[in-house]
Amino acid sequence: QVQLVESGGGLGEAGGSLRLSCTYSPRDFAINIMGWYYQVPGKQRELVAEIADGGMTNYADSVTGRFALSRNPAKDTVYLEMNTLKPDHTGVYYCRAYSDFCPSSFWGQGTQVTVAS
Repeated sequence: QVQLVESGGGLGEAGGSLRLSCTYSPRDFAINIMGWYYQVPGKQRELVAEIADGGMTNYADSVTGRFALSRNPAKDTVYLEMNTLKPDHTGVYYCRAYSDFCPSSFWGQGTQVTVAS
């Protein structure tokens, strides 16, 4: 079973930046795609951004040009650089990992991001 550990959430200021991190274990598990989703009460969980082996990225239209996703050289950690924060970025951000060897993806516990107005 893959486990995901998220960090970097908290309180941000409008116009400022936060960086979220997510690391999976065990490191020898073959994870092909990692990404971030967010959710607010009463709404469906939605994609923020995801990155595949080789560096190919996919961003939600709402964050394209604002957020940047990357993986570390070991490819066991994904970073979400959140820039030009706005209050409507407030929500719970969930890390997600995919493996070609598993029929379903893995989820982190979520980390709260709150952007002050």
